[in-house]
Amino acid sequence: MAEPFLRELRSLLERTSRSLGPAAAIECKHFFSGAAAYAGGVIFMSLTPAGLALKLPAEARQQLMEAGAKPLRYFPKAPVKKEYVILPETIVRDDDALAPWIEESIRYATAGAD
Repeated sequence: MAEPFLRELRSLLERTSRSLGPAAAIECKHFFSGAAAYAGGVIFMSLTPAGLALKLPAEARQQLMEAGAKPLRYFPKAPVKKEYVILPETIVRDDDALAPWIEESIRYATAGAD
């Protein structure tokens, strides 16, 4: 069931990698009923039945919420994942709009990973 999500996440990263710079340290793995992307071993993005979610700082999350993003819950009654938002489809379908958010997510997620 997770395989289509894994393929789509890899495809999304390939399409946006021109903007991301060196993406060699990014890997995708099965994650619950979807897939997740890791930079330097740290998760920064997931694609599940809930949608495409990015880990971002508060200001970026707020900006995206104003553009139609939603708080991330992996399951209907699950708690909100506080540092993540589900991106609106208008951004998900636009590689040029999506790439900077992925870059920011990678920076944010890996900032404390050293």
